[in-house]
Amino acid sequence: MIRKAMILAAGLGQRMRPLTDTLPKPMLQVGGKPLLQYHLEALASAGIQEVIINLAYLGEKIREFAGNGERFSLTIRYSEEPEPLETAGALLHALPLLGDEPFILVNGDVWTDYPLIALANHLLKVDEDAHLVLVPNPEFHPNGDFSPNAVGQLEDNPQLEKFTFAGLSVIHPRLITTYPQKRRKFPLVDALRYGIAKQRISAEVHRGAWSDVGTPERLVELDSQLNSHLGRST
Repeated sequence: MIRKAMILAAGLGQRMRPLTDTLPKPMLQVGGKPLLQYHLEALASAGIQEVIINLAYLGEKIREFAGNGERFSLTIRYSEEPEPLETAGALLHALPLLGDEPFILVNGDVWTDYPLIALANHLLKVDEDAHLVLVPNPEFHPNGDFSPNAVGQLEDNPQLEKFTFAGLSVIHPRLITTYPQKRRKFPLVDALRYGIAKQRISAEVHRGAWSDVGTPERLVELDSQLNSHLGRST
């Protein structure tokens, strides 16, 4: 079982301004609590023991909120970045904290009802470098990202249906360490596409609730949905 996770939380949140002028995007509230809190609670419930959070833009706000993780029954460590290093650059920078074993990776600006226990229990095969959670394409991303075949392996095949990456995955550190074009700052999709070409990436499709909180409008929509579910007035 996987015991370690990383939450990506260092982005500038430029599309969310002015909301992110004073708060990093994972600290924006929906349904009465920050997005980050949903992730920490879900990871703890899934049996994760240690969480690494990368920090750059307004990182002190995240550190003040999450602390050492004790109140979430977690151990939280922080990967300080001098500037946002993009998704794979963040993993490369955090490798001393992540170690050599597979870990769960969570984008700090998504919300979902996907059960993280399923990722915690996912065993990567010897020839597998990552396992992704995909979702049906939302209106704002109609062309999708990746195509799983009948056995759940990702292929670069235009005849297969594309789905959107949900920002949830199991990553083996070798996905980053063996990528020949790794550099200080680079996106995870580069390493994933390299892995897909080598048939080393698998995926599953989650058809439950999921939201990428990428704009103020989507934040308001998710907040309204969660408050309605909780029976709260908005």
